[in-house]
Amino acid sequence: MISRRAFLGSIAGGAVAMALPRDFFLKKKGTARPNVILCMADDMGWGDTGFNGNKIIKTPNLDAMAEAGIRFTRFYSAAPVCSPTRGSCLTGRHPYRYGIFSANVGHMRKEEITLAEALKTQGYVTGHFGKWHLGTLLPDFSGKGSRRKPKENYMTPAMSGFDEWFSTEYAVATWDPYDPVNVHGRKFDVRALYWHNGKNVTEELKGDDSRIIMDRVVGFIRKAAKNKEPFFAVIWFHAPHLPVVAGTEYRTVYSQYSEDEQHYYGCITALDEQVGRLRKELRAAGIAGNTMVWFCSDNGPEGKDGKHGRTRGSAGPLRGRKRSLFEGGVRVPGLLEWPVRVKGGRVTDIPCCTSDYFPTVLDVLGFKMKGQPEPIDGVSLLPLIEGKMTKRPVPIGFESGRQVSLTDNRYKLISQNKGKSYMLFDLIEDPGETKDLSAEKPEILRAMKATLEQWRKSCNDSLAGKDYK
Repeated sequence: MISRRAFLGSIAGGAVAMALPRDFFLKKKGTARPNVILCMADDMGWGDTGFNGNKIIKTPNLDAMAEAGIRFTRFYSAAPVCSPTRGSCLTGRHPYRYGIFSANVGHMRKEEITLAEALKTQGYVTGHFGKWHLGTLLPDFSGKGSRRKPKENYMTPAMSGFDEWFSTEYAVATWDPYDPVNVHGRKFDVRALYWHNGKNVTEELKGDDSRIIMDRVVGFIRKAAKNKEPFFAVIWFHAPHLPVVAGTEYRTVYSQYSEDEQHYYGCITALDEQVGRLRKELRAAGIAGNTMVWFCSDNGPEGKDGKHGRTRGSAGPLRGRKRSLFEGGVRVPGLLEWPVRVKGGRVTDIPCCTSDYFPTVLDVLGFKMKGQPEPIDGVSLLPLIEGKMTKRPVPIGFESGRQVSLTDNRYKLISQNKGKSYMLFDLIEDPGETKDLSAEKPEILRAMKATLEQWRKSCNDSLAGKDYK
């Protein structure tokens, strides 16, 4: 078994086999290596954006991004909760393969190779900004307490390939995160807030948390652009996760609604404002054309029904919410903007997933990592980007707690009791999952069960370390 540190150290010795284009620094079609940005909201529902039909929440910048790029109507988070989905974004693998089963559980294993580590071998500078949630930031402390096992789960962004990081271990308030009134947890501890490159940020940071994050992103991008270095930036916003707090200027936009609604809608509009700032910054630096900007959410909306407290998120017409493997828990807003390769105004109904980021980016650059743990659950979306994909080549497997499911281009198999019984839905005809077809279509049920069982066995083999060479 080779550790990540040993693997990366072997790069200089030629351990990485690369199917590179003729010029190491250029894409095979003559386009320079694209910058890559992964943006993610936290607990934003499929129905929380204007481009997915929300008539209340104002998201003009995300809507503009949708018009300028590709909108994914069936984009899935790899899990119905945050930490597992985040792991899938960086590895291309389902989190059950390496022990991140839920929020505040496990950590990014050293043997896994992240997208940041892969891109560093291609000359990229890498940065992580916002919510980390893939390990503790200290070996002897977690704001979640001793049950988080900080020593066992110590894993910072730097240890996962990020050169620059301005990150929190888990969620913080969406406004004035350093105000003890807005503490996320039982007691206030500054160590549970921001860390910059391993140093705790103890000075009070005020105002909108999405802006606090973007302030650091902007500096990172400007430096990379000045140095003419390709960059990989992960921007994981905290909004609209609890504690949901919006500043007065954002609440005023929604003054006709209840106070709780004002806070929820306002913090999303504040996030949207920072997406607009990001897009403007890329254009000012002259690098927007060849920058891939992805946007999604880590899972569906928090709360029972979106009608109580500040958990006002919408799953649109979908069944279920956060923590559920029904569509509302895992189908999330999804966008890609990449001007040099993507003509604006495109919409796709092909199922895509956060696990697809890793293989897509490596395919765009035309290289593979020797020693990369396999199997990869994601697929390259480059054929989709080029207009050559008509359907997803493999289904998407899910597991969370007692729930397991499998989603293909049309049908979805789901169990809420670890496979003792199943429901089958036609997501084309019935996206709201209202009619169980398991009795009507036994052959489809049987075939999908066999595929799902094989996938789960593969995940168990991975968890046992069989993928690490």
